[in-house]
Amino acid sequence: MQVANALRAAILTRKYAPGEKLPSGSKLAETYGVARQTVQNALDILRDEKLIVSRQGSGVFVRERTERPVGLRPHLEQAFEGGTVRVDFAGYTGETLHGAMQEPLDNIRSGRLTPQEISIRILVADTTIPWTLPRRVDEPGDYPPIRERMADIAVRHIESLRHSVNELAEIGLVKKANVEMRVHGTPPMFKLYIINDAQVFFGFYPVYEHQVSLGDEPTTILDLGGKDTILFHHAATDDDESMGSQYVAQARRWFDSMWTTAGRENTP
Repeated sequence: MQVANALRAAILTRKYAPGEKLPSGSKLAETYGVARQTVQNALDILRDEKLIVSRQGSGVFVRERTERPVGLRPHLEQAFEGGTVRVDFAGYTGETLHGAMQEPLDNIRSGRLTPQEISIRILVADTTIPWTLPRRVDEPGDYPPIRERMADIAVRHIESLRHSVNELAEIGLVKKANVEMRVHGTPPMFKLYIINDAQVFFGFYPVYEHQVSLGDEPTTILDLGGKDTILFHHAATDDDESMGSQYVAQARRWFDSMWTTAGRENTP
């Protein structure tokens, strides 16, 4: 995993450019001080993540395009290997953020990860004002019981995450921890993660029809599918003019502008 993390970081920061051939297995084994089989296992991980491709008789190459659908979890876990972790999230309820954070937090508790500072900022929609989505299928317009349901989901997951992160500081596993949440008046149609101001994960919420329980009544609604969102990844590089660097800079600018104008620590 350590070799895979190091190679992944090198690819995503363009130390190995798209289309570039990676060093041989023996050279990588020498570089990282591990066995050839360990290198092969690491390459298998990156191949499964669609970051590299093997060409028979030629070697292993970085895929031509790395701004493709990716999984958030391995990149988030990699961020926790550094001394300072900063995660900015904008989205619907924070449910998937809560799920993605569980393994890194468990690894801190077990001593496998040792960051010194954790800072998380969460932007979610204000459930005290009318929404256009989610809504009932047959009756367009705002429906307060749906907003109440979403508020409960958001509070449950955000407060659980806040408790887990703050607990790490209270028991001395990290020096500093902070989870802050703010609300804004626009129901989100996309989710955004910014990790350590260097990596951005962005995906659109698909709208789908399904049935939920509101009180004692089953209700068919048009909902936003956070768990089905495909994320696209962009990473900053040493070249400030690169597409990845520009995307990360604009995402940070958007998030900070929303953060400064959002309601402070309001209930979703």
